[in-house]
Amino acid sequence: MLRTLSIAAFFFTMTPLLITVQWSLDKLRLPGWGAIAAGYYRVLCSLLRIRVRVVGNPVRDKAVLFVSNHVSWVDILAVGSLAPVAFVSKREVGDWPLVGRTARLQRTVFVDRAKRHQTGEAVAEMVKRLAAGVPVVLFAEGTSSDGNRVLPFRSALMGAVREAGALAEHGILIQPMSISYTRLHGIPMGRQHRPLVAWYGDLDFVPHFKTFVRRGAIEVVISYGEPFAADGQADRKAMTRSLEGAVRKITAATLIGRVPPLSR
Repeated sequence: MLRTLSIAAFFFTMTPLLITVQWSLDKLRLPGWGAIAAGYYRVLCSLLRIRVRVVGNPVRDKAVLFVSNHVSWVDILAVGSLAPVAFVSKREVGDWPLVGRTARLQRTVFVDRAKRHQTGEAVAEMVKRLAAGVPVVLFAEGTSSDGNRVLPFRSALMGAVREAGALAEHGILIQPMSISYTRLHGIPMGRQHRPLVAWYGDLDFVPHFKTFVRRGAIEVVISYGEPFAADGQADRKAMTRSLEGAVRKITAATLIGRVPPLSR
């Protein structure tokens, strides 16, 4: 109970401050929003006892679209704690109290997948972020899973890759990224344990969050595959299948414990 209260106190105290600072930076056109966001996520990871391990070499020196699987709300904290990024999220998140405002200030791209005509708007926003040098994270399944498997990737938003590759002056890279939850209190997690972290389907958030806080700490492994240049002429569906295969292969290997020792 005490841990839950301390986390709630941090969230409801620091999140409004974060919003104020990032809003001010945005209005004044000053840098720093990314470093502040990453620091905020790192503190939340510490409070929630989330240990993040990195395997592979993420692109950091140029525009990149990270294409990943999606398991939980914890994914946002873990990935966001590593470096400044913009996420692609469902439209409903933008209406959540505090969370929605924070997400907007952190360059989140919102998409309503039920309305196909809005997909083009989301693609345009993704291209804008990438062209400005802001890394973008796309959860290509379009939903979250139970953490034990990778769902089929959707190809609609991969049009951003083709567009960005054709428009970017210095080129844009695309890199497969895998998110896997591997340990609970230092002990390897089995299939039956991963739903502790996974938030999917019709699960209510508050009971899920309380259980997570009570039973953590957890380890998440974020693995990066080989990046490649975005090609404006590439077939969207073929590219999606290739990325899905790469993420599926990395995730499967990680979940059975084949994680290289070199990580941070």
